Amino acid sequence: MSTPPIVHRVRRQFAEDGSAATPAAVVSAVRRQTGVLGDTAVLRLADQVRDELIGAGPLAPLLCDPSVTDVLVNGVQVWVDRGAGLQRAAVRLGGPDDVRRLAQRLVAACGRRLDDGQPFADARLPDGTRLHAVLPPVATHGPYLSLRTFRQRPFSLGDLVENGAVPPTAGPVLAAVVAARLAYLVVGGTGSGKTTLLSTLLGLVPSTERIVLVEDAAELRPVHPHVVTLQARTANVEGAGAIGLTGLVRQALRMRPDRLVIGECRGGEISDLLGALNTGHEGGAGTLHANTPEDVPARLEALGLLGGLPRAALHAQVLAALQVVLHVRRTGHGRVLESIGVFRPSGEERLMAVVPAWQREYGAGPAASALARLLLSRGVAVPAVLKPPPGAGRPA
Repeated sequence: MSTPPIVHRVRRQFAEDGSAATPAAVVSAVRRQTGVLGDTAVLRLADQVRDELIGAGPLAPLLCDPSVTDVLVNGVQVWVDRGAGLQRAAVRLGGPDDVRRLAQRLVAACGRRLDDGQPFADARLPDGTRLHAVLPPVATHGPYLSLRTFRQRPFSLGDLVENGAVPPTAGPVLAAVVAARLAYLVVGGTGSGKTTLLSTLLGLVPSTERIVLVEDAAELRPVHPHVVTLQARTANVEGAGAIGLTGLVRQALRMRPDRLVIGECRGGEISDLLGALNTGHEGGAGTLHANTPEDVPARLEALGLLGGLPRAALHAQVLAALQVVLHVRRTGHGRVLESIGVFRPSGEERLMAVVPAWQREYGAGPAASALARLLLSRGVAVPAVLKPPPGAGRPA
């Protein structure tokens, strides 16, 4: 007996009864529809039916696969990323109308709207998966769905070293940066592993310290006993009720944070973060979209303008508040830590520049001694990789 007819009958039954499609209710409904199947077959079929009713349908097995980081639907084509680039997946979704209904069901389950009047939506599924959906005619060959999966078990620093994301020589440097309470930004392109690295490093914070996270979408899950999270809220269907990161940063400052963290700096909240880090909140962190460390100053300038910070004031505040830049990059073999840089003043105007202290390809860089001095000034031992022989490292 095929699943679609059962789905139709079970859906009609729930519609007539007006009851919720709980796991137990779905099992009971499937048993009534099938009759002669054994318990194992009924449970397996009930899982499929529930996925079709309120879950991700044919996409559910991909979202449950721990190796999958992204699931992308272009019309009826499905692509997956398991960390080494996109590949076609042999998943049949039916026609565009079936994909549209799937998108609308997922978005509606999150309390959001997706229809001809509102043809795109951001949502977060109950398991933490991020969903973005766009319908035609905005999606010319759509519907388009983009799902970023949520990893239930966070990585440890040892895990990142073991799988090659962090070289063994760089691991002690990252641990020293956290121990010294240096403020840092994790930068890189989309999908480069910024959130993963930041969540891992927050797990190194001593258990005696309180971490307050401010996020646009709750993604950080550090292994730490004292973490509180504030999440931004989008406007409702009437266009009211939005709460942005700027307001949440100000609320976080009243919550006695030992470490203030912004999941992603993307707007005027950068001025509030810099202000907080310049008033005694050491060890703060955040992520920033930037293709290279050299792009970070320009990116911060653009965000500073949104927050009303003049260029000179922004550079001065960054140099006083932030010390380290961790650059991650996505490669054909996975996501890797590419470099560790230090904010340094440059030129007569003392504008900020990011100077490499360590690079994956070259080892210790021109700012290795500057980072070593920062660590020593805070009573933290200097890792061996920051002590290069004379003349080593790549010129600035």
